[in-house]
Amino acid sequence: MKETELRQRLRAVLAGSKCVSPADIYDPVSARVAESVGYEIGALTGAMALISTLATPDLMVLTLSELASQIRRIRRVSDLALLIDADHGYGNALNVMRTVEELEHAGVAGLTIEDTRLPRSFGQPEDSLVLISIEEMLGKLRAAVSARRDPSLLIAGRGSLRIRNLDESIKRFKAYATTGIDAIFVVGLENIEQLKAIQAAVHLPIMLGPAPAAIKREALALHGARIVLHSHEPSAAVAKALHGVYSHLYKGGAPADLNSRIASAQEMDSVVNVADFAKRQRDFLK
Repeated sequence: MKETELRQRLRAVLAGSKCVSPADIYDPVSARVAESVGYEIGALTGAMALISTLATPDLMVLTLSELASQIRRIRRVSDLALLIDADHGYGNALNVMRTVEELEHAGVAGLTIEDTRLPRSFGQPEDSLVLISIEEMLGKLRAAVSARRDPSLLIAGRGSLRIRNLDESIKRFKAYATTGIDAIFVVGLENIEQLKAIQAAVHLPIMLGPAPAAIKREALALHGARIVLHSHEPSAAVAKALHGVYSHLYKGGAPADLNSRIASAQEMDSVVNVADFAKRQRDFLK
C-alpha cells in the first residue's frame, strides 16, 4: 500500500470521533501478526526500538539510521500505518529535519517529537527528566513541519505531565499547537479532568501514552483523545514465552511437550508468508 494512503488512514483516525489503540509492534514478525488479527495501525516506541535492535534499556543509545532500518524492515512485510516515537528528533532543530526526512522516506505514517532534553546529561540524577525551553521546542516543531515532503505525514508534539504541573504543561501545548503540527501527544495522564482541561485549551487531536486502566477509551474519546497507546505487553509476552521454551529444551524436555504453547507449523507458515514464496519459486525457479 502506498505510504500516502497509510498516512491518510492515520489522519482519518485523528479526524474521527473514536479513540483507538495501535498495535505495540517492534519488528517484522510482530507487525505481521498484529495485522493478521485485524490491526490497521501500529506504534513503534523508542523503548521497543531499543529492545528489538539492541536489547538495551530506553537510554537513547539507538541511532537514527538504526531506527530507520528497522522501520524499513517492518514496512517491507506489513501495511500497518506506523506511528513512530522519534524521541527528541535526535538532536537540535536541524537534526529534527534530518529525522523527519529519513523516517518519511522509510515509510512512516506519523511521528512524535518530544520536549525532553535527551540523552541524560552528565551529573543529571538518575530517572530525572529535564525539559528544553519552549522556544527551542517551537523551533524543533517548525523545523519538523518544514521538512516533510508529503503533507499527509502526521507530526505530533509530545509533552509529559510528569515533569511540569498541568497549567505549565497546557501553556506548552498551546504554544506547540501554533507551529503547524497535527496533534498533541500527552504522556503521564492521571485522570479525566486533566484531559478535559487539555482539550479545552488546545484545539488539536490528542494522543496519549498509556492511560490509567480505570479510564475507558469511550471516555477518552469524548474529550478529544483519538489514540491511546498500550504498554509493552506483546514484547513482554514474547520474552516470557522464549524463556519458558528455552528453559524446557535446555533441561532436556521433549519438543513435543511444547505443542500447546507454540505456534503450529501452519501458523508459522502464515507469519513468514510461505504461500507467496512458494508461488515465486514455481514462477521463477522452474
